Amino acid sequence: MNSHFFALMSRMKYINRWGLMNNTKTENICEHSLMVSMLSHALVTISNKRFGTCLNAEHAAMLGVYHDASEIITGDMPTPIKYFNPEISDAYKQVERVAEKKLVSYLPDDLQDEFAPLLTISENDGEYIPFVKAADKLSALIKCIEEEKIGNSEFSKAKASIFKNLEDMQLPYVDAFISEFLPSFYLTLDEQD
Repeated sequence: MNSHFFALMSRMKYINRWGLMNNTKTENICEHSLMVSMLSHALVTISNKRFGTCLNAEHAAMLGVYHDASEIITGDMPTPIKYFNPEISDAYKQVERVAEKKLVSYLPDDLQDEFAPLLTISENDGEYIPFVKAADKLSALIKCIEEEKIGNSEFSKAKASIFKNLEDMQLPYVDAFISEFLPSFYLTLDEQD
């Protein structure tokens, strides 16, 4: 029997983010998920090397790869709508859980138990959740910086809000990333030499 799982995963490139914003360059969830994956890996690595944790950075990266996979079925819900009130937020989370289970069902039976934990972040991954959430916010912040750099002020308020959310997390590995890596995103390629 054929499995549709990876054909569906390849459709991540068709789901655009920031639907309510005037983008100079669209960003799809495939691009976003790659960045979240790299950032999740980096944050865990920083935390392991500098702050005494002992987590699997590769596992964090894979959680980042699949963290928005349910949007293949649900589409990308704009943040102002998704978090408009607790009822909408809770209902959307339930829809995401159903979509995640549906995606897992497209895998052959003998692979489902390997992929399900990546598609449905559970309490078993509780220690990884802050890393992936922070990476998700960092990716959004980077998108805002890139848009502002091109002169698009549409993302200014979002940038300030996301930056405050990251500061409020009070996570030392996030602070280290912001201090050491984020300034380069404000530079041109020639300035990064």
